[in-house]
Amino acid sequence: MSTSAQGTLSLKDEILQTNLKHSIFSWTKQSGINPLNIEKAKGVYLYERSGKRILDFSSQLMNVNIGHGHPAVTEAVMKQMNEVSYVHPGMITEARGKLSQKLSEISPGTLNRAFYTNGGADAIENAIKLARLYTGRHKIISLYQSYHGATYGALSAGGDPRGLSHDSQGVPNIIHAENPYFYRCPWNSRTPEECAENAAAHMERLIKYEGPQYVAAILMEGESGSSGCIKYPPGYWKKVSDIAAKYGILTICDEVMSGFCRTGKWFGIEHHGVEPDIMCMAKGITSGYIPLGGMMVKEEIIKHFDDKPLPLGLTYSAHAVACAAANAVIEVYEKENLMENAAKMGRYMDESAARMMDKHPSIGDFRNTGLLGVFELVKNRKTKEPMAPWNAGASEMEVMNKVAAKLTELGLFTFVRWNWIFTAPPLCITKEQIDEGLDMISKAISIADEYCN
Repeated sequence: MSTSAQGTLSLKDEILQTNLKHSIFSWTKQSGINPLNIEKAKGVYLYERSGKRILDFSSQLMNVNIGHGHPAVTEAVMKQMNEVSYVHPGMITEARGKLSQKLSEISPGTLNRAFYTNGGADAIENAIKLARLYTGRHKIISLYQSYHGATYGALSAGGDPRGLSHDSQGVPNIIHAENPYFYRCPWNSRTPEECAENAAAHMERLIKYEGPQYVAAILMEGESGSSGCIKYPPGYWKKVSDIAAKYGILTICDEVMSGFCRTGKWFGIEHHGVEPDIMCMAKGITSGYIPLGGMMVKEEIIKHFDDKPLPLGLTYSAHAVACAAANAVIEVYEKENLMENAAKMGRYMDESAARMMDKHPSIGDFRNTGLLGVFELVKNRKTKEPMAPWNAGASEMEVMNKVAAKLTELGLFTFVRWNWIFTAPPLCITKEQIDEGLDMISKAISIADEYCN
């Protein structure tokens, strides 16, 4: 037992009070919150200090891809720290070279050179800087329903409504395009292929309006993530890539969430047969064990700076311990066949979700690639009225708040955002654990079913 000014507290309560009193929490009001008090984690499970076991069905922030508590990463980190923990980014280490070579091998096309950052948002920031420096142009085009990080530049580049309150201070020259969202197609397309055609035509019109000679890059996710797993219809990414090439515009692929086996391939863009000019990464590169991000860049872009300085840099770029962790995590992906398991379990998730749709009238759509998916809940399948609209206010979240509360009560951690329930568990998950998670989601969705009309 520990003693504080408030009297005698249990360790559990002392940890809670210390955190609430001295730390700041992301994306939420700061009073009246009761965060999960985690003591340990292993595999696909978290354990609260109360002893309650929680199934992690979103890999935390869709980043703990290999699962929790893998000893190979701990061993690699300790070994590196016993050798050297940190050196100036202008120096080199064995871990940095090994990781850069491996990333060159597994990245699509001719992406060959790695620049390291602290995480995903600053990978996006540096990709935008590099695209502008290389092309001499200033405009960046991205999609409205997208998320690229929470720094000023990354938040401006994304279309997430959490960035709206920052708009007056946002980074200029970001242009947004409509998503090829077939379930809610802005052009009322009859087929996914038609949606791809319409969305690509819209993208090209936008470029012409903005002046192609001023557009540096088009920024899109390899596969859509926290903005609703909005699957690109067949051919869309390729059409956008062709349009970019036509006007001398670079393509930046954000693989922060969809990279590192999450979609059943090393990177989400591999589902579309496209080679981007710059590819951003983070999250799964270390499975969240140590902060690390970066971007892979085509050789010809970096050659542009052979005889002049490249004005990009971070204190912790190519951090030795983070690189060592990444090397260990990539070995786990390969040795434990997690890419194959993600694809296999993704197919099982699809089959199971299809059966759930027969049971629950509130499931309007299920979209999934590998183990990156979402249930979209509606009040009416014919009208597709959402159970909560995009950018819903507190008064519009009553039903979904009940659904989320039920999931927490049952012992499931995943993201419930507006009318979406995400399914993105660690890639080591088994069929039995998927059944366990979907059973809890089914029970929670039964609450939403009562509001269907």
